This record gives sequence, C-alpha cells and structure tokens, in this order.
Amino acid sequence: MSTNATTATYRELAYRKNDSLEVVLFWHQPTDELTVAVSDVRNGAHFELAVEAHHALDVFNHPYAHAAFQGLSFQEAA
Repeated sequence: MSTNATTATYRELAYRKNDSLEVVLFWHQPTDELTVAVSDVRNGAHFELAVEAHHALDVFNHPYAHAAFQGLSFQEAA
C-alpha cells in the first residue's frame, strides 16, 4: 500500500536513455517541485538536481552542465 502512495506522489514527466545513462524529469506532487535525476547504470553513479519550472527542460537536456553550475563536481556527478 505504501508503494502505491509513493508512486502516486512522483510523476515522471520525461525520460531518456543513451547507452548506460538515464535521465528522468520528475514532478513531486505534494510539494509541487521538479527534479532531474541522472544515473549511470554502468558504474552506479547518480545525482539529482532540484529545478525551477522554467528551466526544467534545459536541465533535463543538459544535466551535467547544470550540475557543474550548481557546484557539483564531476567526480560526484560522474
């Protein structure tokens, strides 16, 4: 039952996969916040960025550039 409640609070708005890299744009319904989650299934690395609505697609398309801009080092992001 808790799985359904959790699933209902997160909504996937966009998804893309290229080789081992997956990028997902999520809307968190209870807080009305957006995040972009990035994971590399090859090495297990992942990170998540909070985004403003007017930048959501740009962050989705260029997550590593935005991670660097927010001060997340590439070692942490890679």
